[in-house]
Amino acid sequence: MSTEEKSAAPRSLAEALRVRDDVSLAALLRSRPDLITPVPTDLTQLATRAGTRASVVRALERLDRFALQTAEALAVAPDPASYGELLALMAGDERDPAVAAALPRAAALLREQALVWGADDRLRLVRTARELLAPSPQHPSPTGLGPTVREATAGMSPGRIQEILAAVGLPSTHDSVSAVSALGGLFADRRRMAALLAELSWESREVLDRLVWGPPYGQVTHDPAAHLRALLDRGLLLPTAPGTVVLPREVALHLRAGRAHRAPEPVPPPVEAAATHRPQVVDATAAGQALAALATVDELLKEWDEGGPSVLRAGGLSVRDLKRTAVALDVPEPVAAFWVELAYGAGLIASDGEAGERYAATPAYDEWRELPPAERWALLATTWLTATRTPGVVGGRDAKDRTLSALGPNLDRSAAPEVRHRVLALLAGLPEGSSPVEASVLARLRWERPLRGPRQQRETGTGESRDDDLRSRVARWTLSEAELLGVTGRGALAAPGRALIGAPEAPRPAAAGEPAGPGDKLPVHHHRMPPVTAPPTPAERAAATATAARLLEPLFPEPLDHVLLQADLTAVAPGPLERELADVLGVLADVESKGGATVYRFTPGSVRRALDAGRSAADLHAFLTRHSRTPVPQPLTYLIDDVARRHGRLRVGAASAYVRCDDDATLDEILADKRAAGLGLRRLAPTVLAAQADPAALLDGLRALGFAPAAESAAGDVLIARADSHRTPPRAAPEPVPDGPPAPDDTLLTAAIRAVRAGDLASTAPRKPGPGDGEGGGADGVPGGTLPRTGAAETLATMQAAVLTGEALWIGYVNAEGAASQRVIAPIRVEGGFVTAYDHTADEVRTYPLHRVTGVAELADDAG
Repeated sequence: MSTEEKSAAPRSLAEALRVRDDVSLAALLRSRPDLITPVPTDLTQLATRAGTRASVVRALERLDRFALQTAEALAVAPDPASYGELLALMAGDERDPAVAAALPRAAALLREQALVWGADDRLRLVRTARELLAPSPQHPSPTGLGPTVREATAGMSPGRIQEILAAVGLPSTHDSVSAVSALGGLFADRRRMAALLAELSWESREVLDRLVWGPPYGQVTHDPAAHLRALLDRGLLLPTAPGTVVLPREVALHLRAGRAHRAPEPVPPPVEAAATHRPQVVDATAAGQALAALATVDELLKEWDEGGPSVLRAGGLSVRDLKRTAVALDVPEPVAAFWVELAYGAGLIASDGEAGERYAATPAYDEWRELPPAERWALLATTWLTATRTPGVVGGRDAKDRTLSALGPNLDRSAAPEVRHRVLALLAGLPEGSSPVEASVLARLRWERPLRGPRQQRETGTGESRDDDLRSRVARWTLSEAELLGVTGRGALAAPGRALIGAPEAPRPAAAGEPAGPGDKLPVHHHRMPPVTAPPTPAERAAATATAARLLEPLFPEPLDHVLLQADLTAVAPGPLERELADVLGVLADVESKGGATVYRFTPGSVRRALDAGRSAADLHAFLTRHSRTPVPQPLTYLIDDVARRHGRLRVGAASAYVRCDDDATLDEILADKRAAGLGLRRLAPTVLAAQADPAALLDGLRALGFAPAAESAAGDVLIARADSHRTPPRAAPEPVPDGPPAPDDTLLTAAIRAVRAGDLASTAPRKPGPGDGEGGGADGVPGGTLPRTGAAETLATMQAAVLTGEALWIGYVNAEGAASQRVIAPIRVEGGFVTAYDHTADEVRTYPLHRVTGVAELADDAG
């Protein structure tokens, strides 16, 4: 490297950032949004923040496996390392072509993320990342490498080092430093090292083979066997503590043929297609699932219309209530938890906040029911895609070993939206109509976000990880939940689901002719790495939701305006019904079975429910006649008339409660019934009974006795009991918990980069030395970090002179909160104790009180 090149090479991360263009800085801030919160004052502060432990850990956790392996290799390489040394560690002596082809991308990614800086001949991993990834006895390196010869012999006596030199045939030296260098040079020399290893017995080689891929530490006794003694004498094993030895890094790299990792993974594993179906079949299947999803959510909300389960003291549903909901929906409990959480996330159910708090439908549920079916589905699907609440963890344990309950706290997993979106994006990359092999999806996700920290120790020697991490579990749940919701059909991404994530049109299979059958295997499909992009704006998300609804709408069957009444007191709906018909029929009859056709059963209780809702017998007869394609069966007519004849003969009102009836014989019958003893009834008049129970309990008790009482108001009018009478106050849907700071949009990025550039100009602008510099200024005219200090008179005079000459000045300023900053300004006007100037730091005209200016200095003549 020439003298000019050396002088131009960055000496710190801040200098490396300073030479970046705005596009590169924007990419850094977009990929590491924690660096922009709050906006740094200059590039030096940006570099400092980029090197903090929390920020570096977050950046490492978002690297793909090969980029992380590259960073791990730099952590065990010399500091600084050349690109050639890094390539040797990654590709080995045989120079794996796949690794060599992928390494430039990984190195560029680490540079873009500000984890690596410097030219190709002096690559430096930021200090915090090196500390996190470098090997130590307490924290072994993911590479399985141990310390270098220099590090391992740091506490060894000079005499012992000289003995090792003699044992390997090296001449003695006058000092330990040169002796260690000579030993390290021998171990790094492939030819001489091969000759040294050839002298060993097979037992000694077997010991080295056991340690070569890590962990590099082993135990020895105070009197080791001959084959271990041979390794210790030659320095191939070095003692680190009494009874503990380590394999030096240089020896391990020779045995590994120069590779830092046993299995570098330069290429992401492909997502394999298990089977393919015609796109029309996929879309039709998904539409059927979507329709079933709407029916399930509707059924759940109707189940809770008059007040659902009680809210636990700690929040959420009890295990018993979740089981009851699962039975009512005829689904397993985990699936019931999914539907409950989905309705809650969409803002359709919430707690009512009253005494004896219960869950109930919200006013938003009534608005949702007014929407067309496709728009109702799109709202549910968008809610699912963006929610951080994860119903799959229901039934597990939290950090305090408490059971996680549906609708309860601690269900948020901030990574869930990203995983769901990424899983659907991987499905979108397959040929149209293809369903994926689940294991290949999980392997791809683990490559894109490998495990780190304590979990990284789960890695096996082949680089594969156990798949019980959170991301893998969320991915499995995503595949099953997407099928339940109709985002996928037969495992393949449907057209509305593709639109929901903003994916482009699906690629067609390469083979000509008809697609393969459901059991045929498809070729594997490779993917490019997803680009780092800003999350969709609300407008973009709304457009995607609208597009998904538009694509789904023609897939839904037309709602029917009729049912088929049968003589066994059932009605068959051969398809989805119009909303008004479904609402009335849902009150008049009970759902007996669901599927392609829904079967409703008429019972005395269901008919009484319709009469309680304000319908008369004539209304019900007219309704059935109007909407039945078959004649109304005589048994159904008799049932309605019989229930209507008895309905309302008893009237229940509030005293505590009372019962009145024009037929005193009926009241005699009630009093004589032993089952009515718990109601506390006594006769006040021939046609009136008083009760100790409240009206609701009295109504339920009399109905249990076989009567059909009606509630009445204080004026004596029958109270109509609407099924949807109980609603919570207006409630907002739960907000997703973000995974760290939100990604900045383009407007914020532009403003932040402008502010950082201007602040950097103020902090690095050369200035003329003045009497107030003290130790703050250096011989090169660059401020040393302290604010300029000048007297009030000198400050005013310098400002006034700059107004006349139009020159820029460097000032120190303390705001009203006491925060000090340095700025470059061009004074325009000085009057009334204020200076109005163009502030280069803020890139706008501002006015500053002179008494808050600590001092002023002129910029050097060569300042930009």
